[in-house]
Amino acid sequence: MQDFELHNPTRIVFGANKIAELDKLVPQDARVLVLFGGQSAHRSGTLAEVREALGQRLVVEFGGIEANPTFETLMKAVALIKQEKLDFLLAVGGGSVIDGTKLVAAAVPYQGDPWEILETFGAKITEAIPFGSVLTLPATGSEMNDGSVITRAATQDKLFFVSPHVFPRFSILDPTKTYTLPERQLANGVVDAFTHVMEQYLTYPVNAHVQDRFAEGLLQTLIDIGPQVVSGTRDYDLRANLMWTATLALNGLIGAGVPQDWSTHMIGHELTALHGIDHARTLAIVLPANMEVRTEEKRGKLLQYADRVWGLKDGDDNQRINAAIGRTRSFFESLGVPTRLREYDIGAADLDKVIQQLEKHNMVALGEQKNVTPAVSRRILEAAL
Repeated sequence: MQDFELHNPTRIVFGANKIAELDKLVPQDARVLVLFGGQSAHRSGTLAEVREALGQRLVVEFGGIEANPTFETLMKAVALIKQEKLDFLLAVGGGSVIDGTKLVAAAVPYQGDPWEILETFGAKITEAIPFGSVLTLPATGSEMNDGSVITRAATQDKLFFVSPHVFPRFSILDPTKTYTLPERQLANGVVDAFTHVMEQYLTYPVNAHVQDRFAEGLLQTLIDIGPQVVSGTRDYDLRANLMWTATLALNGLIGAGVPQDWSTHMIGHELTALHGIDHARTLAIVLPANMEVRTEEKRGKLLQYADRVWGLKDGDDNQRINAAIGRTRSFFESLGVPTRLREYDIGAADLDKVIQQLEKHNMVALGEQKNVTPAVSRRILEAAL
């Protein structure tokens, strides 16, 4: 296990009927911008609860943040904040809204072109206005981390940034807010969380017993509850376990002191930017193919994954590894999430553009060993056809 420093200042307020806590969490004199996505936040009554909890504070609303939040839309929020002299942000939604809010929080005080925040992966951020979140869609873990992924629609660029300045001050996690989510979003949330764990777990052994067992427990939890959640059952305990698992999958804890991959995400980002595929669904396409192409370098952890997560003990090493990869693919498909590019009408002729975009964004040395070159990325995409 490697040396590490872990810092996470986000306060989590977990449970039903916790939105009322906003009155204590948001400064009494705050001038608040509430950011959200579509009309579901209105229809579900969540925004009305938020407004009631904020009481007499000045509150301005900004809706329309996309499922893949765009730089163009978020800059409108920045302009509104400056115009109305607002000083506190509240994201109400899933990871996309929270990711977008992080960029807005950093962009308001930024001196220069805010796109530089993405181009430098957050290195130029020196401050951000404070914000909190009310999570309605468990998936990305953005409610308890310092990362964000943003798309520039005009150029089809999808980039990420990280900065300790954009940790949420607090996040309210009420599992009942997931009851109205459609099956597609629930399935995406399970896949997203599963892949977040895999990016930090499926690398090479470093004797990190605690982190490995923690990661394996999260994976097994998702395997156990995923199909039940996607079936639409409004079971509080199931939804609570999904919400907490998704948060723990990417709050820094299981990745502390261990190597991390993230090549599946970087390749997946380009598929979303170019073809509009849901983020989680690109992960379901890329992850099994990535495991197949890079079996040798991941052999030790693949065998551990096969044994501890799927209970595969029969057959030789290759048979167990192949079976574990097959179980992973089947799990995603059991949730109704396709795992092949052809199911999105993407063929071999479309791969050149994906590789070009990876090269444009300098994603040419990916993975825990920095050896996922564009040639290896092409092999992964070919395996996913």
